Amino acid sequence: MITPTPLMGLVTGFWSFKTFAAAVELGLFTRIAGGRVLTVQTATTEFGLAERPADLLLAACASLGLLERTDDGYRNSALAEEFLVAGKPYYFGGQVRYCDERTYLPWHRIGEALRTDKPLTWDPQAKKTVFGDDDPEMLALFWEAMYSTSIFTARALADAYDLSGQHRLLDVGGGAGAFSIELCRRNPGLRATVLDLPHVCAQADAKIAAAGLTSTVETVSGNFLADPTLPDGHDTVLLSMILHDWDEPTNELILARCFAALSPGGTIIISELLLDDDRSGPPEAALMGMNMLVETEGGRNYSGAEYRRWLHRAGFTDIRTVAFTAPGANGAVLARKPSPHEAAV
Repeated sequence: MITPTPLMGLVTGFWSFKTFAAAVELGLFTRIAGGRVLTVQTATTEFGLAERPADLLLAACASLGLLERTDDGYRNSALAEEFLVAGKPYYFGGQVRYCDERTYLPWHRIGEALRTDKPLTWDPQAKKTVFGDDDPEMLALFWEAMYSTSIFTARALADAYDLSGQHRLLDVGGGAGAFSIELCRRNPGLRATVLDLPHVCAQADAKIAAAGLTSTVETVSGNFLADPTLPDGHDTVLLSMILHDWDEPTNELILARCFAALSPGGTIIISELLLDDDRSGPPEAALMGMNMLVETEGGRNYSGAEYRRWLHRAGFTDIRTVAFTAPGANGAVLARKPSPHEAAV
C-alpha cells in the first residue's frame, strides 16, 4: 500500500542538516576527539546548554551516525573522528559550514530563483563573478569545502581510470589543487599544472607545499573563460566539477580551448555528477543542478549524452564514460584528441 512516508522524509530532510551543522558550529566532534566520552551533564557545562537541548543534540547526532552511544555517554563515530575533527588532514567541516553559511538561507527562496532564473547567493549586477575575491573569509571557506570533497573524488577517479601512462596534466579551474595533488601522489610519473585565478592559485600553492609536492605540481594564474588560449604541452586535461557552473555555449567554448591546448593523442577528463541520459536522476546530480540555479547564472548539471555530443563537436574521439561513487562526482566522461594523421584520415 502506498503511503506518504517517503514524502515525510523529504519534508524533514533539513532537520538532519541543521542538526549536523549546529554540532559542527559548536565544535562538538573536535572537543571529544581521540575517544573521549561526553555525557549530557558534561555537555551542559562545556557548551553552555541546558540539559534538554544537550540531551536532544547528542541523541540526534547518534541517530545520524555521527556519535556512538557508550555506557557512560557518547563518543565520536569513526566517520566523525576521521572527517569532523578540526585540524585533521581531510576535515569536512568546511563543507558543512559553507553550505550552512552561504547556501542554506538562499535555498529558502528557491521559488524566487525558479521564477526569475537568477542566482540567490550573489548579485550579478554588483559583481562580475561568484568566484571573485571580494569576500576573503567566504572564499577561504569555499576552497576548504571544495578541497575536502575533491580529495576523495580524485581518489575515486584514480581507481576508475588509470593515469599511469600519462605525464603532464592540466587541471583547468583546479581550485586549491586537490585533484592534482592526489593524482600525482597516485602516479609518480605524472606532473600537474593547476590553472586558476591568481587569488585561488595562492590557496593551491599553500596546499601543494603542505603536501610536499612543489616540484611536482605547479600553479599558473589565468582565466579559462577570458584567456583566448590555455597552457599547452599537456597530454591530459582535467575539468573537475567545472562545467556544471556554466551554460551550454560557454561549455562548448571551454571544450574548444581544451582541444586546442591538448597535445595530439592526449586525453580530456570531465569529472562531474552526471545526470542519466533521460535526465530523470540520480538525485545527487539533479539536486546539484538545483543548487546551480541558486548559485550561478547559467549552470546546470548535464547528462553523459550532452557531454558526449559537445566533445564530438569539439573534435574529440573515443568518447566513453566511467562510473564511480564519490562526494563530488559519480563518473567521468573521457575522450581523446586525434593525432594529425588520424584527423586527416
